[in-house]
Amino acid sequence: MKIAAFNIQKFGRNKVSDPDVVKILTKIVSRYDIVVILEVVDITGDSVKTFLDALNKANRKHHYTLKISSRLGRTRYKEQFMFLYRDDLVDLVLFCLFVALFVLKDLVMIPVHTKPDDSEKELDELYDVFLNVKKKWRTDNVMILGDFNADGLYVTKREMKGIRIRSDKNFHWLIADDVDTTASNKNDHTYDRIVVYGDDMLQAIVPNSAKPFNFQKAYRLTVEQTLKVSDHYPVEVRLKSINNTSEEEEDEEDGGGAQGIFHTHSRSIERGVEEDSKTPGEQAAASDSQVSGQRFIRGQRTLKLN
Repeated sequence: MKIAAFNIQKFGRNKVSDPDVVKILTKIVSRYDIVVILEVVDITGDSVKTFLDALNKANRKHHYTLKISSRLGRTRYKEQFMFLYRDDLVDLVLFCLFVALFVLKDLVMIPVHTKPDDSEKELDELYDVFLNVKKKWRTDNVMILGDFNADGLYVTKREMKGIRIRSDKNFHWLIADDVDTTASNKNDHTYDRIVVYGDDMLQAIVPNSAKPFNFQKAYRLTVEQTLKVSDHYPVEVRLKSINNTSEEEEDEEDGGGAQGIFHTHSRSIERGVEEDSKTPGEQAAASDSQVSGQRFIRGQRTLKLN
C-alpha cells in the first residue's frame, strides 16, 4: 500500500487550466493508493472536479474518489485538505474533524500543513492531538504526514529539540533532516515529513520506501515546468501487507521480508496488460501493490479534537 502527502502549491482553477500540469499531476497521483493533497484554494470546487475527472480517465482499473475538508485557516487565507483514494480498494465509512482512520489493522493518519510563523507551536501541539487520537480510537498505529515547515528560518535545530513529537523517541521521523523535499532551486529544506509512532508502525514500513518523489528528475522536466506543478515534492511511504503476494515480493526487493502488522483482504490484480496499452495513470501505478478492506475517516487542519 502506497501513501503520500503532496503540497500542490495553490491548487485551484489556474493550476488545472494548464493541460500539461494536469497531465503531470495525474501521473504523480496515480502512483498512490491514498494521497492527501495540501493547499487546495479553489472556493468553487471546480478545479477539484476537473482534476478528479482527469485522474479517473487515466485510471481505468482503479477508480479514485475524494473527500475534502471545509476551508481552514485563522486569517483571510483559507485552504483545504483533500484525500484522493482508490475507492475499489478503500471503503469510506465515517468523517471526523481531524484524522483519517483506516482498518488494515488500525492506521490513523493525521494530515498537517503548519502556518510557517507558527510551525514550532503547531508541531508541538500535535503531541496533544496524538494523545487524543490514541484515547479515542485505542490504537498506537499513527502516521503524521504533510508540510511541517520545520526547517530553515521557520524552526531552528534548537527549537526542534523541544517539540514533543521530536523529543519523544517513540516517534520515528522517516524523512531525514538532510533530505530536500522542495522543488525550488533556491533552497534544499526538509519541509515535508512523514512521522510514525511506535516500533510496530516502524516495522510495518517497507525499508527505505519513505522519501520525496522527485518528479522533475523522473519526468525530465525543466525547472519552469516543475514549478508550474508545485514548489514541493510529494513525500511517500509504502506499508507492508500480509496476504498480498505481490507486495511481499516487492518488500524482499527492498531488503525487507518481515511480515508487517497490517492485515488486508487482498484482491487479485490483473497484470497481463501490455505497457503500451495502458493509460499514463496505469503506467505510473503499474509497479505499485494494492490492498483492500479498509475503513476511512477524514479530517482537517486544526489542533483540537471534538
